[in-house]
Amino acid sequence: MTEFFKGIPKIRYEGPESTHEFAFRHYNPDELVMGKRLEEHLRFAVAWWHSFAWQGGDPFGGQTFERPWFGDTMDLAKLKADTAFEMFDILGAPFFCFHDADIRPEGTTFAETLRNLDEIVDYIEEKMEKSSTKLLWGTANLFTHRRFMAGAATNPDPDVFAYAAATVKSCIDATMRLGGENYVLWGGREGYETLLNTDLKAEREHAGRFLQMVVDYRYKIGFEGTILIEPKPQEPSKHQYDYDVATVYGFLKDFGLENEVKVNIEQGHAILAGHSFEHELALAASLGIFGSIDMNRNDYQSGWDTDQFPDNVLETAKAYYEILRAGGFTTGGTNFDAKLRRQSLDPEDLILGHVGAMDVCARALKAAAALLEDGALEKARAARYAGWDRPEAKAMLKDGTLESISERVLAENITPKPRSGRQERLENLWNRFV
Repeated sequence: MTEFFKGIPKIRYEGPESTHEFAFRHYNPDELVMGKRLEEHLRFAVAWWHSFAWQGGDPFGGQTFERPWFGDTMDLAKLKADTAFEMFDILGAPFFCFHDADIRPEGTTFAETLRNLDEIVDYIEEKMEKSSTKLLWGTANLFTHRRFMAGAATNPDPDVFAYAAATVKSCIDATMRLGGENYVLWGGREGYETLLNTDLKAEREHAGRFLQMVVDYRYKIGFEGTILIEPKPQEPSKHQYDYDVATVYGFLKDFGLENEVKVNIEQGHAILAGHSFEHELALAASLGIFGSIDMNRNDYQSGWDTDQFPDNVLETAKAYYEILRAGGFTTGGTNFDAKLRRQSLDPEDLILGHVGAMDVCARALKAAAALLEDGALEKARAARYAGWDRPEAKAMLKDGTLESISERVLAENITPKPRSGRQERLENLWNRFV
């Protein structure tokens, strides 16, 4: 046992009326919702990077957190793992997620870095044998080190491409060893700042070939998890090749990967792309590429990805409604890609940030499930499009031409009358359930 979380109790469900700070009010993992346990619906995961690697800096100031495991030795990496699994136990977290750089120190050579990764994966594997917490997904950090300042798979230097490929191989291997259910490619710097020094066509083709190699390797080693891409707009690169769900799908189609790769969608990234979270989720589901989510929120008065814990039940419920409509998670889950504010220094803050977020998500999913089971919203949606069930409408889509449709409009004197979209009524309906 470490001393970091000393005195903090295991978080248990006490119900909505509880005034105990260290308790769940809405998240009861065993509660049945639509015939499935709430824990199985939500599949919560703790992000290793924000919870244990982030030091509290921002664009205008450096480290504010002091953690006993901060440093670049294997002993400190193991202390970090000890502390992480203590937190998983306190929260009853079913999953965690990691980048390679979160869990191991950087070596002076790739071979040394690989040895460090292998050693810490062995250590984490031992921790997992005594824990109920599993690995939702692993990924590679191909954006923090200065070697990746011009991208990884899209870097103009082939040696950087090679280094990135070797890194990803090692991380897929680590993910498979730890029983991970997914592997994520997060292209933090797969983009460009200016066309003055960029061969856009070449970079895009290199990114596609890189992803094809990942899929090939997955089959070669028998990794049964899902390969995911996380859409990421603008920040930090001005133009990102993986801007949003639609862009990623077009990319996958171009390289014949639309049936091989799904998306891990983040709320904060959706907002930066000019979309709502539920839009991105609904689009991914309609395209057959929905996989998993990073649950956080942005400060709408800031122009960057602030990665805050969710606190808006209505916004979160709209997201889970689309997830439930899509059939729910399979290998994916709810990863808290959220970090404390840099003034939140105490161990209690780290626990309570997750407790509050888990309660918000549970309350939101239950509201979404109740509305879906009620059926009023789906009935209203179906009624709005009911005209397309008529034989002449189906025939128009299947066999119609501009000439035949024009003849029908003239012959039948079709003069459409606008009909209300009833948005306010449906918003009021939503608010009955939240």
